[in-house]
Amino acid sequence: MDTENAPLNLTGKLLIAMPAMGDPRFEQSVVLICAHSDEGAMGLIVNKPTGEVALSDMLEQLSIDHGPESRQLDVSFGGPVEQTRGFVLHSLDYVSNVNTLKVQSVFGLTATLDILEALAKGRGPERALVAIGYAGWGPGQLEDELSQNAWLTCDANMELVFDLPDQGKWDGALKSLGVDALMLSSDAGHA
Repeated sequence: MDTENAPLNLTGKLLIAMPAMGDPRFEQSVVLICAHSDEGAMGLIVNKPTGEVALSDMLEQLSIDHGPESRQLDVSFGGPVEQTRGFVLHSLDYVSNVNTLKVQSVFGLTATLDILEALAKGRGPERALVAIGYAGWGPGQLEDELSQNAWLTCDANMELVFDLPDQGKWDGALKSLGVDALMLSSDAGHA
């Protein structure tokens, strides 16, 4: 196989927004790419809490019964596309009977009500991030942004995505590459 001409596949990788990003919705964002093909890419921002919505609010809106055993999770801003649609990024100890997209062999992405019902009952995945909306790119768009130094990429892991506080994920992702955030310039350049 000719790896030099193989299409780029960032599924399961993290995108780290560079200071010169230019889009305030993605400022200091860390995005887990859930699917990437020649048709485009889809991912969830993993470090932008809405600050306004909790899982309990979402459950009430959807008329899903919940009580004291319900998981206490904040809802994150997953991205600017379909902001009325919810997604749960989670560990693979839970797989929906309806539909879970496996992201590599590490993460699951479920957008069906059964996972919310499980979380409402204190069950479901051990690790979960609930998000509204997602980040999406058309064919070649993400590759163009990468070539313009809008993003760095790094490997994703459970600890970075689920265990670090949201405000520490951007620095944590950079540190996984050996990059100090203080050394980044908002002026991109090419050698």
